[in-house]
Amino acid sequence: MPRRARTPETPAEPEAAPFEASLARLEAIVGELESGELELEASLSVFEEGVALSRRCAEQLGEARQRIAVLVEKNGELFERPFEGDDAEAGD
Repeated sequence: MPRRARTPETPAEPEAAPFEASLARLEAIVGELESGELELEASLSVFEEGVALSRRCAEQLGEARQRIAVLVEKNGELFERPFEGDDAEAGD
């Protein structure tokens, strides 16, 4: 797949960017696409970048979710257990 020219705000490697930077760039891409000012080829290129950033953000969120542990007190001792999305309170 041929590489496209980068703009100054386009990171070289979306995978290497921190989550917050990727999310900010993704928001900027949405704004660029919604403006309707880009030509077709530029729109497609920016859209492809957005898809890659979106996938990377989803991966990063998945990795973060796996690292979350909920501390539960049982008989005066703290135990770790995997995070479950519907956990309302850690003590239940």
